[in-house]
Amino acid sequence: VFHGRILARRAVGQETRYEVEVKARYRQRFPLVSREYLWVPNTCGCPALSEGGEYLLMATRHVNHEHTLNRLLLPERGYARAWTPREARLVREAARHC
Repeated sequence: VFHGRILARRAVGQETRYEVEVKARYRQRFPLVSREYLWVPNTCGCPALSEGGEYLLMATRHVNHEHTLNRLLLPERGYARAWTPREARLVREAARHC
């Protein structure tokens, strides 16, 4: 779970790739750098993330069996909410208990 700002959006084949500035990390099961690519397995814009918008995102690390693909994946119905100080506070509190 992290707070990110969408820098760019691009359709790549049948997927959407977002360039994201990672602003804060709340739950970290794998390392994140300050800029990441976040992949969504469709081009319909679901979930809808706007360039310049800030969101709380829950992504998974997707690594294929050959270990040739390693990327952040946001499922089509994944957790993506507009960032607000209230949302950030709720996520911080939940992270302490989980």
